[in-house]
Amino acid sequence: MITETLLADLHSHTTASDGQLTPTELLTRAIEKGVEMFAITDHDTVGGLAEAHLANQNHATPLLLINGCEISTRWNSFDIHIVGLNLDIAHTGLLEFLTHQRELREVRAQEIGERLAKAGIEGAYEGAKAIAGDAALSRGHYARWLADNGHATDMPSVFKRYLARGKTGYVPNNWGDMANAIEHIHQAGGVAVLAHPSGYKLSAKWLKRLVREFAEAGGDAIEVILGQQTLDDRNNLIALSKQNNLLASVGSDFHFPSNWIELGKNLFQPQGVEWVWQSQHWTNRV
Repeated sequence: MITETLLADLHSHTTASDGQLTPTELLTRAIEKGVEMFAITDHDTVGGLAEAHLANQNHATPLLLINGCEISTRWNSFDIHIVGLNLDIAHTGLLEFLTHQRELREVRAQEIGERLAKAGIEGAYEGAKAIAGDAALSRGHYARWLADNGHATDMPSVFKRYLARGKTGYVPNNWGDMANAIEHIHQAGGVAVLAHPSGYKLSAKWLKRLVREFAEAGGDAIEVILGQQTLDDRNNLIALSKQNNLLASVGSDFHFPSNWIELGKNLFQPQGVEWVWQSQHWTNRV
């Protein structure tokens, strides 16, 4: 258990999934931004962590690097993401589960490419695949390719026009349920955190239901402090964490340098909140 206050950022991505910085570049940037406790949480993979740990060990001022992963799940047809923190990344069951997740990602990615092609956008799958490299192909890679090739002005516009629910390139998710992901996180010795709860655009009633059912499925914590949020949103998420006896976490969900999201930015920690790293169940693995 960590008792002191640290500048923490427990949600970020590298080129191992849909981030645009390598693990080394991301780790270095986090240190430069003053982050003291940092988690890399790539989508359905822990593939970038070995490089990140090596870079951290070789840095003159290393930070506290946490093993993490963001797992995609299905809840009432919604894509719900669960961050696993303090994972044993050598755990066989976890690695097999993540391999299956990436196989599901590829099936969905191919169908997205087929739908875009039928709409007259040829080469999207091949272009997104080239951007992804060795990483599992995601909607983020499609968004980059579509924006780079003039189909929208930026990535958020691409999602609204092509990849959001009901749009040309939208394909319903094919993930397992929250309980399954939480079980695999726990088997690997980790803590299960509901990622960016307010980012799913749910009504207040449905958000309460999501948090309640996440807790009932065995979840441990929710992200209450995000890189971008209103004061009302922050207070609501803190209240939901307390109502459901969940710990609180904090993360920027950083993918690439931009004017609106930065590592460690706006991630202050209000008083009266029980943070995930203050739990007696928190055990740091390096």
